[in-house]
Amino acid sequence: MTMTPRLHKFALTAHVTSSVGWLGAVAGFLALAVTGLTSQDAPMVRAAYLVMEMSAWFVIVPLSLASPLTGLVQSLGTQWGLFRHYWVLVKFLITIPSTIVLLLHMQPISRIASVAAETTLSSADLRALRIQLVANAGAALLVLLVATTLSVYKPRGMTPYGQRKQHERGTVSQRPYPDSKGDTGVGPGRGSTASTPRWVYVFGIIVIVLVLHFVILHLTGSGLGGH
Repeated sequence: MTMTPRLHKFALTAHVTSSVGWLGAVAGFLALAVTGLTSQDAPMVRAAYLVMEMSAWFVIVPLSLASPLTGLVQSLGTQWGLFRHYWVLVKFLITIPSTIVLLLHMQPISRIASVAAETTLSSADLRALRIQLVANAGAALLVLLVATTLSVYKPRGMTPYGQRKQHERGTVSQRPYPDSKGDTGVGPGRGSTASTPRWVYVFGIIVIVLVLHFVILHLTGSGLGGH
């Protein structure tokens, strides 16, 4: 099913807005986490963690749900599809786990905000957890930058499923809309390759490293509340 041009523009606007908003909100969260960890000003530390909790619940979480949802609509409603192009599939596999990990880490964010609201945090209080918030925010920012890069560059490469569908239809790969230079992507071999592109392996390694990072943290118990 292909969306009408008007509906496509609306869906694209919603997706870009939520994705960019998510990236900006995480960058702001990281700045607050660093401030809470390094500042010696007790009122500033308290304010940083209180604002972190509010921004996480009322900004980051809604945007983290809206971004993959609108992205899914974009994929299924245009000729890109969800499983045809590697860049679309990799981006989807990045954003969904990121949202899940975020929801899992809301408990420690609320915990440290609760402690900050009730007492003054010294530099040693909940230090492991505070460091973890900085590390998680940094990793999340990296993931979102990777997803943004994929959206902008749209690297070539079709999955075996996409190549099979293209062969069945007997048409060349075509973008659903032209890029900033007016290129529609029409041409022999555009977006297609006989083997998996090298960039897929590179991004795959990045994703695996980040996943292992979160798994190790949870296995050691520091991911949900260090002391």
